[in-house]
This record gives sequence, structure tokens and C-alpha cells, in this order.
Amino acid sequence: MVDTTSLTRAVDHFADRLRAAPQSRLQRSGAAEALGLAREMARRAQEREEPGRAPREMPDAGMFAAADQLTVAGHDLALVLRDEAEVEEAVRLVEEAQKRAGV
Repeated sequence: MVDTTSLTRAVDHFADRLRAAPQSRLQRSGAAEALGLAREMARRAQEREEPGRAPREMPDAGMFAAADQLTVAGHDLALVLRDEAEVEEAVRLVEEAQKRAGV
């Protein structure tokens, strides 16, 4: 089993920053970046868990739910990653999205 602590920490940190961000920041870019990342992570987890089945898209539950959606998707992905390279790639995705979100 691969250690995914770095991924769950990165996801939790980004989600915490989103929760602390002002509404204006969420409206400008934060919520959209978080939702986009959550959707990508959910897609990757679904492809691993259900190969051959088309992934379902995570719905947009609104800007104030984006941090929670990110947390759920990130932790789900952490459960199915198989090697350190996959973990490192996922951490990079989180860091890049957080930078674009400006939080």
C-alpha cells in the first residue's frame, strides 16, 4: 500500500484555505478551480474503481460546497492510488489548482 499522506494533506490544506477565503475570492476563481480539481480527482478514482464504465461527473453544488467536494474527491482518490508516482502527480495537480485559485 502506498503512502498517500502528502496528497490528503495537500487536499485538506487547499480545502481549508477555500473555507477561509472571502466570497469574492471564491467567485473569482477559487470555487471553480476547486470544483474542476474535484471533478478530475473523482474521474480518476472512478476509472480505477470501475474500469470500462464511463465516469459520472461531480455536480456543481455551489461555491460554498466546493471545499467539501474537493475533500471527498481527494480522499477517495487517495484510497485507489497504487504507487508513489501517482501520488506525486496528484499532489502536483492540487498545488497547481490552489495557485490558480489564489488561496
